Amino acid sequence: MNLIKTKMREGFTLVEILIVVVIIGILATIAIPAYFRYVERGYASDAKVQIKNIAQSAEIFYQEQQDWPADWQEMNAQGYLDIKTSTTKKWEFDCSWPDVEGGMLSGGTITATSLPDMAGGEGKSLTFNWEEGSYTGYGQKDQSQ
Repeated sequence: MNLIKTKMREGFTLVEILIVVVIIGILATIAIPAYFRYVERGYASDAKVQIKNIAQSAEIFYQEQQDWPADWQEMNAQGYLDIKTSTTKKWEFDCSWPDVEGGMLSGGTITATSLPDMAGGEGKSLTFNWEEGSYTGYGQKDQSQ
C-alpha cells in the first residue's frame, strides 16, 4: 500500500508522457488537414454561389436576347445579375459561354480566381464546367487547384 502511495506522489514517468504526446500528434495529423479542407470548402462556396448566379442569369439573358452577353459585367449592368462589390474584391470571374446546338448546351466554363482580398489566398481557381454541371479546383474533392 505504501508503495502505491509513493508511486502516486512521484508523478508521471517519461514513457507515460511520451505516449500522451504521440497520441496528441496522431490526432493533430488527422484533424488539422481536415480543418483546412473544411475552411477551403467554405471559401469556395462563396464562389460557387456566384458562379451559379452567373450561369442562371446568362441562360435567362440568352433566352431573352438570343445571344450570350459579352461578360458578366454586361449582365450586371443590365439588371440580369447582382454581384456585390465585396464579392468582386475577392473573386475575378472569367466566362466562356457554351455553344447551343438543337437546344443542348455544349462546352463552356465559368472560372472564379481568388484575388488578394480573399482570406484563403490569391490565385486559387474554381471552375464550373457548363456541359457536365460540375465544379473542379479550389475547395473540391479532386483538388485540381
